[in-house]
Amino acid sequence: MIGSNDDLKALIRTIPDFPKPGIQFRDVTTLLLDGAGFAAAIERLAFKIEEKPDLVAGIEARGFIVAAALAQRLGAGVLLIRKDGKLPGQTIAEDYALEYGTDRLTMHVDACAPGARVWLADDLIATGGSALAAARLIRRAGAEVAGAGFIIDLPDLGGSARLKQEGFPVHALVEFEGD
Repeated sequence: MIGSNDDLKALIRTIPDFPKPGIQFRDVTTLLLDGAGFAAAIERLAFKIEEKPDLVAGIEARGFIVAAALAQRLGAGVLLIRKDGKLPGQTIAEDYALEYGTDRLTMHVDACAPGARVWLADDLIATGGSALAAARLIRRAGAEVAGAGFIIDLPDLGGSARLKQEGFPVHALVEFEGD
């Protein structure tokens, strides 16, 4: 463990009542604006990874930033997991539940080779819907989800627990309770 990460938590802004009343939005963009803080977050996420993956998968959109920086640090490639209709070429898709309705994530069918070790990265884990959909896509391609890392965890929403139930190691740098 590299300390308590309170320094990183202090760089994350809370915006009350966004996107609707009663929600405390945890805004990672203020951490991203701080060069030393962002570098520390990536270093600390990398420290949690025991075996170098072949790819780091990022979920659109802030996950791309985390995944790209983490992949560069680890010497791995970057796998983009995108919203439906955003990728050219042949894709595979996975639907997932939202609070009201569903959404869909996609990736290129040839984005990762069977047997590849893939680490999933995003800025935040809440209910885990998009992370589980991304993990299913990676598995459908024949690759192994080696684990998942997040800057922020909202444990009361259960996403980390859902990923752990699926057998994935999960690491988060900071937690915000009650959200």
